[in-house]
Amino acid sequence: MTGPLAGLRVIEFAGIGPGPYACLLLAELGAEVIRIDRPTSGGLDTAVLRRSRPSIAVDLKNPDGIEAVLKLVETADVVVEGLRPGVMERLGLGPDECLARNPRIVYGRMTGWGQDGPMAERAGHDITYAALTGALHATGSADKPRNAINLVADFGGGTLFLVMGILAALHERTVSGQGQVVDAAMVDGAASLMTMVYGMKAEGFWHDKREANLLDGGTPFYDTYECADGKHVAVGALEGQFYAELMAGTGLSFEQYDFARWPEMRAALTETFKSKTRDEWAAIFDPTDACVAPVLSLEEAPQHPHNVARGIFAPYKDGVAPRVAPVFSRTPALPPGDIHDAGQDTTQVLERAGFPADEITTLLDSGAVVQR
Repeated sequence: MTGPLAGLRVIEFAGIGPGPYACLLLAELGAEVIRIDRPTSGGLDTAVLRRSRPSIAVDLKNPDGIEAVLKLVETADVVVEGLRPGVMERLGLGPDECLARNPRIVYGRMTGWGQDGPMAERAGHDITYAALTGALHATGSADKPRNAINLVADFGGGTLFLVMGILAALHERTVSGQGQVVDAAMVDGAASLMTMVYGMKAEGFWHDKREANLLDGGTPFYDTYECADGKHVAVGALEGQFYAELMAGTGLSFEQYDFARWPEMRAALTETFKSKTRDEWAAIFDPTDACVAPVLSLEEAPQHPHNVARGIFAPYKDGVAPRVAPVFSRTPALPPGDIHDAGQDTTQVLERAGFPADEITTLLDSGAVVQR
């Protein structure tokens, strides 16, 4: 094993989206993650989010299955679950039961609205969580808000805050010796990601509408432009010295903060960028600090020389997959691992966890666990 989290054992209850991605990160950072799937499930989530960790199939309606899971919890450091509030308690696998078996367990809970509050029991998705934080209102075009796929609430506000919370609780455990519950709500995390925007608004530097601000396309020097081939470049020339290089590269001449001429500047940039292809502009600006970059497709991004040099993407199956970040100097993370089907590793996991052979046989015969 390698990675900075080597030696850590995590019990993951299979879910969808942010929870599985959090466990993927933990696994490829070196933790031993055991995913608990349903016996009848082919895996609840997109296949790639199930990579790099074994799967055990357990019937959580069978008392023997519940007891087997609790025995695994006794040997673990972390539990991760992403079900609606109250479901784990009804199964007999809630925080109280797990902490009673293992007072050092860090119990990570991933939900959209949190464990309490008037909307805790409601369904939702990234777009609805972002909607209640102001994040959705702030993104998109002037005519309507648009979500940044499901990066803001699901994976930014959800996964990354869950992982941060788990690691913080593990650190605190080294002082107190005690575990605790980490209540990670996507709505909480998405709101936290808006800290700078709310701060700028309070200071009078952010207008509460879209395409009217420094970072949302409201300025002509922080936007995207179409090129002659229909592809785009991204322009982020905020600082004066970078803006000067933008002007030099395009052959234009505008004072950066001559607000009255911004419409004229935008029109000129639009016309100028359409005079060359995206890659021609990339060749012009690559050696400069103008903060101009080609907008790459999903096919193109893994081939960019910088991404190749840093190993950001790794060969995977018939294509590529992003590696986990960040980069560590002594304990490198693991490369993307195999996708494990539900119940593929049941017997092996139980054996490694110290279950006697006759007990494993009994669990299999009763249907409490299933080996695929």
